[in-house]
Amino acid sequence: YLKISKLALAFAIIHSKPPGKSSKEYTEYLAKTVAEQEFGWKWKAEVLEAEVLRLRQELLLNRISPRFCLENRKQDASAETLLGQESINPTSYSSQLEDSGCDVCNDSAFDSLGTALDFHQSEHSVTCKHWLERVPPLNLCPTSKEQSVTAPVHFLQHLLEIRKLSEGGILQADFSELDSDSFTVCNSVSQLLDGLTVFYSSPKFPAPGILTEGVRVLISLITDTKLSNYVLKKCFKKMEEFEKNLIQIILRNRSVNRFQALHSVAETLGLLGRNNILRSSLISLLLSEVRQFAEQLLQAHQVQSMYDISQYENIFLLCMTLEQLLQNETEESNISSSDYGGDEKIKFLKNLDQIILHLSDEFPLFSLYLWRVSVLLNSGQMQ
Repeated sequence: YLKISKLALAFAIIHSKPPGKSSKEYTEYLAKTVAEQEFGWKWKAEVLEAEVLRLRQELLLNRISPRFCLENRKQDASAETLLGQESINPTSYSSQLEDSGCDVCNDSAFDSLGTALDFHQSEHSVTCKHWLERVPPLNLCPTSKEQSVTAPVHFLQHLLEIRKLSEGGILQADFSELDSDSFTVCNSVSQLLDGLTVFYSSPKFPAPGILTEGVRVLISLITDTKLSNYVLKKCFKKMEEFEKNLIQIILRNRSVNRFQALHSVAETLGLLGRNNILRSSLISLLLSEVRQFAEQLLQAHQVQSMYDISQYENIFLLCMTLEQLLQNETEESNISSSDYGGDEKIKFLKNLDQIILHLSDEFPLFSLYLWRVSVLLNSGQMQ
């Protein structure tokens, strides 16, 4: 039946082809037309899916706190969105595009991401009224790459604001509604993580304001004692996948002007590691990557073969992030970090002395980092 159908289709194409066109050209034209129609249907389906998610988000917010949604609708619909805030500190970025790739002191291109480090210290001084005023109107239907990130950011911003205002006694909120509709929150977090991965994979100068806000919202979400339970319970695998993607972005980047951009990616990894649950999994991932690279470098050194110099340069960002996470853990808990890393810790420490011994002459800085990490894993203290 399939052969007969194909034969019939071939005859139909031959008989219906316009004059001046060969059968092959006409077939290619028909195939292109069908493909374009299929793409159109896919685009329409994506738009409808985004609209369904937008309605679910509005419904969930309304169920959690109807008064907040009423107040939010009173705001000016033409208020500035995050997309208009392309740069927090307006600076000339032409020099960033022309530098040699060396990590110089001027980090202005990604300065806006650095503000996330101070976010938790400053957020408590902001009044609830200011929070309500700064939240953009709920506009969640994406029409571009930036807006595909803006949509989940706006929804999660509203969720966080309801949380803050309810803590201050200004709003009545029922967060038990999240139990019955965890899909909406998880889908929004998943979209945000995918969007951030896209931005980090191909960083722009200057960094879009939405990238900064996306990181801030994500960190606030996973550090909030109430909301993080809902997010991490359902989205832990997605968060771990996001961590893996960021690690691979750091390792695989070979562009000349990359160090400032990769520094911001490493900084985001460090911020994610502030969460105790994510910290343990992130330490394991970093230990695995550093160990594998050390073993590959040792093998290349022993047989005098070539090694990836770009990856060697990039690995130091992972080493610094790993050291920071281990050090923060021991400082916060005041106990040994020997329980962190699990099996990866055992694999990392196995034969580490021999690796350091063989690499110390040729690669002294990398060997020093390996030793510092091993000290933290063994004793929980920097010597």
